[in-house]
Amino acid sequence: MTGNELAGQYRSETDGPTPPDASSAFLGDPDGNAAYADAIDRARECLLESFATADGPYAGTDHETLRERTDDLAVFPDEGESLEAVLETVADEVLADSVRVHDPGCVAHLHCPPAIPALAAELLVSGTNQSMDSFDQAPAASVLEERVVDACCDLFDYPTGADGVFTGGGTESNFLGLLLARDRYCERRFDRDVQTEGLGPEAASDLRLLCSDAAHFTAGQAAHHLGLGEDAVVTVRSDGNHRIDLEALDSTLERLGAEGRHPFAIVGTAGTTDFGSIDPLEALADRAAERDLWFHVDAAYGGACAISDRLRPKLAGIDRADSIAVDFHKLFYQPISCGAFLLRDGDRYRHLERNAAYLNPERDDAAGVPNLVSKSTRTTRRFDALKPFVTFNALGRTGVADCVEYVCELADAVAAEIRAEPALELCCEPELSAVVFRYRPDRLERSNRPTERASSDASTGVDRINRAIRDELLADGEVVLARTEVDGTAALKVTLLNPRTTLSDLREALEAVIDRGEALEHELGDSA
Repeated sequence: MTGNELAGQYRSETDGPTPPDASSAFLGDPDGNAAYADAIDRARECLLESFATADGPYAGTDHETLRERTDDLAVFPDEGESLEAVLETVADEVLADSVRVHDPGCVAHLHCPPAIPALAAELLVSGTNQSMDSFDQAPAASVLEERVVDACCDLFDYPTGADGVFTGGGTESNFLGLLLARDRYCERRFDRDVQTEGLGPEAASDLRLLCSDAAHFTAGQAAHHLGLGEDAVVTVRSDGNHRIDLEALDSTLERLGAEGRHPFAIVGTAGTTDFGSIDPLEALADRAAERDLWFHVDAAYGGACAISDRLRPKLAGIDRADSIAVDFHKLFYQPISCGAFLLRDGDRYRHLERNAAYLNPERDDAAGVPNLVSKSTRTTRRFDALKPFVTFNALGRTGVADCVEYVCELADAVAAEIRAEPALELCCEPELSAVVFRYRPDRLERSNRPTERASSDASTGVDRINRAIRDELLADGEVVLARTEVDGTAALKVTLLNPRTTLSDLREALEAVIDRGEALEHELGDSA
């Protein structure tokens, strides 16, 4: 029997292959829709029960125990079980040992509690599963993302013709900015199209980008990914407020010119990770303009100041940046991931554009069809723009601004508490909502040992005690603090994003730090 005869027999005996039993696990018909509604209800119950039964920001389970427990979990079982049973397993083995970002004692990182309107939007994003690379995969979503991007450009006072795209966060946004900066410079300085020709030898060896020594590590990461190497990043010392030192920047630019290097970009930071410090953006914009350098601002953290009339002046000069990175999953209270890259002159996207016949053919460009793949380093992307759209419309600009202003005021208040407590040392005045401090082990500082040795031992003791404080509080699930170093010595940090956290909560956290510090100091002092 020929293949055609077999096909004819198959068609005569059946209407096609029978859908698998698992097809009931998909939306689209009444049964699937009902199953979805039930699944969402059960997942919500698990989540709310987790919050209701939680005691503190973390259960304190260590990584070895978690690995041992997950070793017993099947990932690809031959046969499935009820969704209810699977979710019970997730509740017991995952949710119970997740960091509770809504707890007032979770104050470690730039890791926000997502707003309820954003969680509702997240449900719609996942359920509709729009892919943001082409219009025919995400028609209304593509147009709405353009609208949200335009509104964000207006928020930062960008001119007509600005553009942008949603990203997974600051890492991707910073990379995009430096990619366009590199390609623009190579075109203007070396008459080279990097997209097609690659980096020439002069560009590969002599391109340099400048940022402060307090800038985010993604500047170096981007230089690596751009084929320049991390040695292409020239860090400029910061001042006593952890902002880029302008005199040091000027001398560095002069030195690079004398060495025959090619600076192509200055990266300013609006909200450093540790201190929330904001570089003098207006002055950086002046220097970039004088030397025809690209000016990129990493405002992943501090960009939220733009929504507040009171905090907005902190960002003076950001409107002159060639590009901006802003994260909505920090102080804009969106679920991870949700960031944006904004470009002052949208025409510069030409350094990134490409066309594929099956996705964004050139005739679509000519017709103005919004295939957003040409603006991104990703192809498939989620419809993350829906989350801030829903949140801003539900809370209003003033509602979001109130939350941002509150946590910044709270940072000032807790800094005053630290300043007034002899057992604690404030490492820097807060600029946004991050407060860096350390416990001061007085018994070690007052040692009767010879001065030089006492100083060395005290420094070692400060490191050991502050690191141990953080580790013990995490292991007990009492407070989730961040750790860092200031001038080479260990320090602690609270990062305030939660508008439900109060000064009373933070006083309790500081008391816990002092109690642990005193106990550890006695142990260390007695063993010396």
